[in-house]
Parts: sequence; C-alpha cells; structure tokens
Amino acid sequence: MNLQKTFGRIQRLAFRASRIMFGLIHGGRISAFGKGRGKIGMVLIVNLERQPQRLRRTLRELGRFITSDGASLASLARRLAAVDARDGREVAATADVDQTYFLGDQLYVQPDGRLEECFGVDEPIRMTRQEVAVARSHIEAWKAIVAGTCENVLVLEDDVWFRRGAAAAIDRGWRAAGRRCSGERGPRLLYLSYEDAGGTAARVDICDALFRPKRGLWFLSGYVLSREGAETLLRSMPVIGPVDMWINYRFDELGALALSSPAILQRPDGGSDNCYSVLPYLARAGIVDANAVHMPRRAAVGPVFAWTAGRDLEGLAMALSMLGLRVRVFDGDEHAIGANDLSALLETFDALVDAPLSTDATSAAIGRTSAKFVLEADACLGRGIELDRLPSARIAFLPNCESGDASWQPLCALLGVAPPIQAFPIGPPREWRVFRDDRAAALRLENSAAPWAGPIDDSPWAILPGSGWPLSLPTDQAVQPNGTCLVRAMMTTPTPLFPGRIETFPGNLAAFTREGLVHDARGAHLVLSKMAIGDRPYRSGAFASARTFGHGRFEAEIRAARGSGLVTGFFLHRDSPRQEIDVELTGNDPYSMLVNVYFNPGDDGASMGFGYRGSPCRIELGFDASLDFHLYAIDWSPGCISWWVDGRAVHERVGWDPTPIPHLPMRLHANLWVPRSEELAGRIDDRALPSTATFRNVSIWA
Repeated sequence: MNLQKTFGRIQRLAFRASRIMFGLIHGGRISAFGKGRGKIGMVLIVNLERQPQRLRRTLRELGRFITSDGASLASLARRLAAVDARDGREVAATADVDQTYFLGDQLYVQPDGRLEECFGVDEPIRMTRQEVAVARSHIEAWKAIVAGTCENVLVLEDDVWFRRGAAAAIDRGWRAAGRRCSGERGPRLLYLSYEDAGGTAARVDICDALFRPKRGLWFLSGYVLSREGAETLLRSMPVIGPVDMWINYRFDELGALALSSPAILQRPDGGSDNCYSVLPYLARAGIVDANAVHMPRRAAVGPVFAWTAGRDLEGLAMALSMLGLRVRVFDGDEHAIGANDLSALLETFDALVDAPLSTDATSAAIGRTSAKFVLEADACLGRGIELDRLPSARIAFLPNCESGDASWQPLCALLGVAPPIQAFPIGPPREWRVFRDDRAAALRLENSAAPWAGPIDDSPWAILPGSGWPLSLPTDQAVQPNGTCLVRAMMTTPTPLFPGRIETFPGNLAAFTREGLVHDARGAHLVLSKMAIGDRPYRSGAFASARTFGHGRFEAEIRAARGSGLVTGFFLHRDSPRQEIDVELTGNDPYSMLVNVYFNPGDDGASMGFGYRGSPCRIELGFDASLDFHLYAIDWSPGCISWWVDGRAVHERVGWDPTPIPHLPMRLHANLWVPRSEELAGRIDDRALPSTATFRNVSIWA
C-alpha cells in the first residue's frame, strides 16, 4: 500500500471539503473591484472548454466576495477560452511564441549554480505543447484586454482559491499601487498570485503591502493587467519560452508590482496534465529527485482491429500504443488467423493492426460487442474482410490529411478515451518492425538457465515473460564489427567525442562531476568517492557521446568497479520518449551482468517517460568483471538487439521479447553510480571507497 499516495489523497479531500465549507462563508468586500476610474473592472478566467467544472468552481470562489458597488465579484467574471495543447493546430509554430529558449533564461529567473555548471547558459530547451498552449492563452487574454472597455482586468487561471485575508491584502496592495502610480491610470502589472523562485526573487521598494520585483517570480495564475500593460506585452512579442519566465524580462518596462505575499493561491486538488520542459534538466542536475512515474494501466478498451493503407510509416500503430494499448502489427504475408488463434492473440494484445483474419476470425471479431474497428483512408482490408460486414457504430475512419492531429479525435471518440497532449505520431518506418511479435522465431534457441532479474515493468509496452525467458544463444557465435566506424576514442585523454557529464538522475546517490572523471594512459577512470555534492552523499564520474546515434554497434573495453552498492553502466539512453538499452555491471556480483531495455512509444519529443524497472535479466559472464578489461558491445538493429562480451553474443531480444525494440536516436553513456535502492546492487560500504571503473577504446559502428 502506498501510504504517501493515500495521505496525498486524504489531503486533497480535506482541502476540497474546507473549500466547500468556506464557500458558505462570506469573504467580504474587495473595494479594488467595481465600476469607475481606478477600479479593476473585469475578471477574465482562462478556462479549457473540456473543463467546465473548474470554471464553476472558480465562479463559486469569486461569489464569496462583493465589489465596491455591492455586486458579487462573480458578476465581473468573463470566460476566455484557453488554448488546448491537445489541438495540434493551436500549438503549431506561430509568430507569437518562439518555442526554443535557453537555460540562461531559466537561470535569470531562478539562479542555480548546479544547473549552470551541468549545462551552461547556452543550452537550448524546447517548450512542451502544454507550455505553448499556456503562453498562447495568456496572449489571447492580453489581446482581449486591449480590445475591451475595462482599464484594469484581473486575469485568473481556473485552478485558484483566495486565501484567508485575501480581501484586505488586495485592497491594501491596490491602494499602495495607486499611490506609487499617481499621475498614471494605475499599475500596469500587479501580481496577486505568484511563487517566489526558490526564495531568490529580487525585491526593491518594499513596503508592508507590496514590492517591486526585478526578477524571480513564477506563475501567472492571478495578475491585474492594465490596457497599457497589455499593449506593452503585445509589442514585446514573441514570447520566448514559458510565459511566466519570459515576463520577468518585462518587469522594468511594465513597472511591475507584487503583493507582499500572494493573496490568491493555486488549488492542490485540481490535477494537471502540464509538462514542464526544464524538469529533465533539473532532475539531471540533482535539483529535483522526482519519484518514478507510476506505470499506466493497459487501456480498458478493445479489442481494436485496425487496417492501414500500407504506407511506409506506421503512425496508427504508434498512436494506439501511445493510448495505452498493447499493439501487434502484421506484415500481410502471414498465414490467415483462425478464430481459435485470434482468441489466443487477444489474451496478450489489445490491438491488432493489418491482421490477416480468416472469414471465421472476422465473424468472431465482429461478434465481440466490445470490439472496435479503425480504418485509415484507402485502407487495405485484405482477403475475407468486407467493409459492409463491419458494424458502422463501432468504426472510426481516420482522415487522410497532412495534420495527423486530426486523427486523434475520431480515434479517441471511438475508444472513449481523452486525446493525449502529444502530437499524433508519424511513426517509425515499416521495415523497422517496431510492433512485430518476433518471439516465435526466437523459440528455436535453447532455453537458458540464466535468471531474469524480475520483477519487470507491468505496462502496455512489456509482456511478462514466461518461465523459459531469457533464451540462450549458441556458444560458438562470434563476429567482428562490420560496416563503417563512426567514432573511435582511446579515452586516454579528454575528447570532444565523449565529454564528461556534470549531472545526476533520480534514484542515484552520486553526483557526477568533473573531478570524478580522470584520463591517463590506461583509459578514462570513473572514480566514486565519499564526498557530498548538494544533496548527494557521493561524487563520481560519467561521460556520454556528444551527439545521438541511430541503429549501430556500440563497444567499449571496461574494467568494472568492485564493491557492494556500485553499478558500472554502459548504455544507450534518450528522453521524450524515454528509451534505453543497458549493460550494467553490479559490484556485488562481478561474475554477471545485467541487460535491460526500456521502451516508451511516440515520435521524437513525445513526453512519455514511464518505467522504473524496465525488463532486466542477469547474464553469467564466467569471469570477474572487476579484475581486467573485457570488450562489451550492444548491437542495435531494426527489430533486434544483441549483447556481446569479448566478441561472443550472450543475449538477444527481438520484438515483444518482452518489449518492442527502441527506434529513436540515443546517446551512448558510461557512468559509475550508487542506486538509492539496495535491491539492485546491495548496500554500499563507505570503507571500501574510493572505487574506480575504467573505460577505454570506445567505438561506434553503423
């Protein structure tokens, strides 16, 4: 039982109950609001069309107060339709928002030495669709203020509440702002709600009621903006980066003011599908250490039968996977699937794409009242399947258009699920076999006595393996690298091909620093020592390839670190979506290695990052990996991954064995780290430190 999760649920319920109780209590008069000169004449609530309950909740909160005229504050409220991140057309590139910003912009608002040391101020960051939608929503609010008749408008997001004493605090702040802006029509920007950026906000001209911020405020959940202020913001566009960050650069020209402490707060019970572009950087710098994302359950819909037009890219299969369905794709040249075989398939898979159903299997599929049918434009139904036999009430036809996002609506409406925030995927090339079930071809191999290091992630993107997994490979199999050598580094001196990393990651007790990576004639040494860096009690080293690579062979000679609690890692990794192929040598068992694969669906940029166990299994090496150098290799090709040690294949995985094969470019990494959990490598012995893992002759082949 997750007590933290349960406690959080109790807190949210308690908060909700308290707001219902306070909703019965009059909140008082806020004289700053009302009609006439020098008043806040409108409340503009930014609200998504699909969240009417949040609008009603905000109106109830406003209804607790009255204006200077004795009217309900809710009578001043107007709804502004928020831009929905789920609508790809709304978050497409425009002149209003520049979607690429730099880490230096984040550091301007909230300075942090660790973050700057890890990445540098010139590190580019791409906004998420949610951040673009929020920025465009506020831009629409500014346009509405300029076009309206009210001189001063309170812009509210729809997830706020007024804290105790809010009425008096707002009135004091409004009067103080009026005195400071004498000769003008009032303040151009006044924050009623904000968060101090880690306590680093630069405050000047401080009085009891308010202050003038120079920088350092997050959130735009409640602010008063004048028509003149809105005009200034519109002239300053494009918005570059998240809007609450960008507006910090406008404080001086706006003469921005803020209440001494926020009078309006964000509700803790609202839930949000927001995704923040800077979070991966904060996690890698060790500034946040978020818990693993809970795995989504398989979608409770289906089965789904889909037929495509046979194009080169498999966007529909990827889209079904992103919705949480376990997807199998067929090539069309398989034997026809009979009714009995279909029943067995649907015990494992939720969606079958281009399945060659026999006539009796088609009848069985139609007979399942829960079955849904999806057809791309110009779909090839195959033999034995007639369109007029499919029940029209359970069919979705996907449009043949350039904007794939238009396909989410009919697909999700049929399945009864909410469209995801991510763009509708283009999908991988058909020949990469991402969603093919190639396990049957692997059954010819002998069963292995090597144990899999369960448990694995129980997710839509992994099949729990049977008792015979993993399978062994013939012991006489050995090859030399072929193809083109793209990168080769001896690692005896620092190289721009594999720069050192200054970062960490959630679940790691060590921070990677420059001092933890040492080069000499023997190679690159990753040295782990007992030395606190920030909130991490250990210091270590890591390096990674300067750029990403697609399919290929990745090799290194490694002498692993010895000692309980230590993990020497050699792996391919990417975020958004998270995909990973691992070699891990645990110091408590130097006679074996862990291999692992993480798969999340989506195109490059999709914010899918589920999984914290992956699908690990332990492979016996027959030697002590900490005593000498051995050659380790990951051979990653479309539809197959194999792991090699000293020129011999020791493990292989194909599609759905037990995951799809990662398909997007990744960086090659090497590190020495300390798991927070003792389950992976045991408990670290500080008396055995420092400990060292050494890498040399790293190469990448295509």
